[in-house]
Amino acid sequence: MMGIIMYLFSLFLMIYLYEKYLLMMFIQNLLFVLFFLIIIYFINLNFYNYWMMIYMDYGVDKISLLMIMLSLWILSLMMLSVLNMKNYYFVILIFQKLGLLLSLIMFFFSMDLISFYLFFEISLIPIFMMILGWGVQPERLQAGIYMIIYTLFASLPFLMILLMLKFNFFVINMLYLINMNMNFYLNFFMVFMVIFVFLVKLPIYFVHLWLPKAHVEAPIFGSMILAGVLLKLGGYGIIRFMMIFLKYFYSYNLYFLSFVLVGSMNISIMCIRQIDLKMLIAYSSVVHMGFMFVGIYLFYELSILSGVMMMISHGLCSSAMFCMLNFSYKRSSSRSLLINKGMIQYFPIMSMWWFIFCSMNMAAPPSLNLVSEIYLMICMYKYSEWLFLYIFVLSFFGGVYTIYLYSYSQHGKNYLFKNFFNFNSIDEYLLMILHFIPMMFMFLNLWIF
Repeated sequence: MMGIIMYLFSLFLMIYLYEKYLLMMFIQNLLFVLFFLIIIYFINLNFYNYWMMIYMDYGVDKISLLMIMLSLWILSLMMLSVLNMKNYYFVILIFQKLGLLLSLIMFFFSMDLISFYLFFEISLIPIFMMILGWGVQPERLQAGIYMIIYTLFASLPFLMILLMLKFNFFVINMLYLINMNMNFYLNFFMVFMVIFVFLVKLPIYFVHLWLPKAHVEAPIFGSMILAGVLLKLGGYGIIRFMMIFLKYFYSYNLYFLSFVLVGSMNISIMCIRQIDLKMLIAYSSVVHMGFMFVGIYLFYELSILSGVMMMISHGLCSSAMFCMLNFSYKRSSSRSLLINKGMIQYFPIMSMWWFIFCSMNMAAPPSLNLVSEIYLMICMYKYSEWLFLYIFVLSFFGGVYTIYLYSYSQHGKNYLFKNFFNFNSIDEYLLMILHFIPMMFMFLNLWIF
């Protein structure tokens, strides 16, 4: 609660004190205080798999608290990414982010399935407004409608399943349903409808087409929150419903695992042939969410832990990569690899940050992605030796397209920008540092998971 109060106080103070460098200093100090206050509170919570602070239909456990921390951190960094915006637009953006923050926090707090569904859908509205209102290309309307149609198409059967649970058990609180014996007519189709809405949100292969369009048309802060937090709603929902429908999910898990792994391999090959940098990073998010889904759906305690680690590490790493891409886009006005070549000649320090986050994206040490993938490999080998082969190939392709991204964008000769001297500013370096610090903090303190 202290972190939320400090965050809201900072937003209103930003409106009152809109001076760029004063605001940058204020955000820098506030973010460190906010994050470490929540970390200290988090470390002192000695619980793992049950809820605390339950009031009526709202409560928090360790996973939901991690997701709330991630939401607060990414939304705070979004403020830092738009410091050069005019006052009027800045105030409008603040209220959009407040609505998004409220819906995300209430989603992670919700234990009643109807409010869980309600806040899951409400979180679409602010990102839809960001794509349509702040995007610059005419295709942004198509991208926003893609996102809405995909999500609502999967949400209606999910709502029908929730209403069926309501009519059968009269109470649809998660704690109540976990202890219930689900001996009524659930079949494969019903279980698929429960999980399908979260598979679209992740997204997995075959229902992923809305994500690259949304990323390409969204502004920098829209891509940050979309990759950093909104994709994690799907993984969080799967974990919650896995507790309720454990027997039914486990009965069909081999079908889902096979489909997701083959789809992730296809997306990895598609990444290698991309020349649009933003599309490449967006497709790599689909591959990582496939990793995360496999970890959660193996139903081992260690594999679920690897899935949660993957969500946190991918949220920070992909947000940082979209930020760095935006820094190049502001100077070259293009997302093409053919134009954004040889950036190490002009921005050597930013090229170092490209190297750091690309290394983390391909799970090179030291990174939280490395730990999560090692845990995932252990669990997949325990489940089946053949599945271990799949994850080995996926990790190899992940390294290939990440090296392709870094080497083609940072090395080579750039013939288009001989007078390219618009150097990086202090707030851009600060943004990279504030993405890097929590990742290293969690890597060096793995026991908090």
